[in-house]
Formats: sequence, C-alpha cells, structure tokens
Amino acid sequence: MIRFDKVSKTFKRARVLDGIDLEIGLSERVALIGSNGAGKTTLIRCLLGEYTHDGSVTIEGQQPRKDRNGVLAKIGFVPQLPPPLKMPVGQLIGFAAGLCDTDPQRILDLAGRLGLDTAPIMDRQFVRLSGGMKQKLLIAIALGREARVLVMDEPAANLDPEARKIFFELLAERAESATMLISSHRLNEVSSLVNRVIELDLGKVVLDDRVADDISLTGLLNCRIVVKRAEPALAKALGSWNFADRGGGLEWHGTVAGPDRLRFLGMTSRYVALISDMSMTEADR
Repeated sequence: MIRFDKVSKTFKRARVLDGIDLEIGLSERVALIGSNGAGKTTLIRCLLGEYTHDGSVTIEGQQPRKDRNGVLAKIGFVPQLPPPLKMPVGQLIGFAAGLCDTDPQRILDLAGRLGLDTAPIMDRQFVRLSGGMKQKLLIAIALGREARVLVMDEPAANLDPEARKIFFELLAERAESATMLISSHRLNEVSSLVNRVIELDLGKVVLDDRVADDISLTGLLNCRIVVKRAEPALAKALGSWNFADRGGGLEWHGTVAGPDRLRFLGMTSRYVALISDMSMTEADR
C-alpha cells in the first residue's frame, strides 16, 4: 500500500529524515509519534509529494512527485494547522468536491454529522471560522472523498467531545477500506485509535510496534462520578463533556467514547482530590 524505501531529506545540511524504510498495509491504523523536529511533518510532506527527497515513496506503486494527481486522488488529508484560506465555505466545498469528483452534498452531510451547520456559513470566508468549525469542515472534506489513505495531523485536537464521538464513528466506517496515518506529539492522544505505533527521533525510526486492537472506535462507556463537594470548575469541565448533574453538583452521569477514555481520565485527574467515587462501564449500543 504505502512504501518508504531509504527515504532521506536534508535542509541546509540538517538531516531531517535519515534512511526511512517502512511498509504500511491496507486497513492499518498507524500512530506516527515523536517530539518536535523528529521528522513527522517532513515524512508526511514527502508522502504528499510536496518535497523532493532521496530514496523512494510509493502509494500502490505510484510516486507522489511523478504521479501527483493520481496519488492525491487517493489521499484525504487533515492538517494540524488549518490553511488561511479566504475562500468562502461554499466555494471551498465545491472546489474540494470537484478535485475528487465527489458530490458536494456528501461533504455537507459529513459536516452535519460532526455538528457543523453549514447553511449559515456558506458565504463566510473559511479563515473567519472558529478553530472547531475549521477542523470539522476539513475532516468532512477529507472523509468526503473515497480516499484509500487518510493522513491526519492531530485531527481531533479542536473538536468538542460529542464531535469526537462522531469522528471516531466515521473512522470506524472506513477502517476496513482505508489506511490511516495519524500524527501526534503524544501517544496517549491517539493510542486508542491505532493498531500500530511508529516513533521517529532525529529522522530515524526508533520504534515500530503492533499494539492491542481491542477498543472499538464506536464503543461507549457509561460513567458515574461522585464528588465530595460541588465545584464550579469541575461542573464546567463535565458540562463540556455533556455530563448531567444528578445530585446538586455532587453526582454526575454521562457517556465517554471508548477511544477518548484516556483524554477524559486526564481531565478528571485534575480534580482527583474532589472525587470520592468513579465508575466506567461499557455501554450497550
């Protein structure tokens, strides 16, 4: 599916990628992790055909630099930083749909599933949208094409918890038909989404490991939290996860997406001194 063969890249004598050899197969969900400067973004840009480099990169036998249109037709890309496009939203959707011969309504429907009502913003410049709205639209555009490869850089960083649940469901719908490459600085942000972890450091692969794949992307957890006293900051945090107050601020109930459990536990750990009881059980869907 995807093959990196002795890929190296140098910028002004600085070796950013140093002989990368990788093969990634169909339906693999890969976490690409590493600190700033490890080479993650450069590797992705080589995959997208944006950089010249030593060695070769192929996607189903095609080279991103030589067969650019053919390769890009296979890729759905969600960047970490939204581009500063002044194009109106409606025009952007039409342009993106035209590039991959997709019905624009498909993109609109996906945006709607993520909680983005596009009707009031069709004439608004993309650059003027909020961070969350931009992210939802970029995800809808990436998933709106029948891409064989999904490349995502911190894809859920600006999404609210409810939108993240839907995002995981959308990924699950593509799990068997697409290869996913998810870049992140922190493994705990994406560990529940992937079945393989590749870590880069100083332009080299230092870890390539298969991981347990027993968490459903569409799974939900029922959660109950009991606190010692009502605390406005905790109430606000739980409210952002759509938890319901069942006892004057002392008992909270809600659901958490399975792949989001570490993120949720990280949030609640800030209030560990207040929490007297907490339970999480798998929900029937």
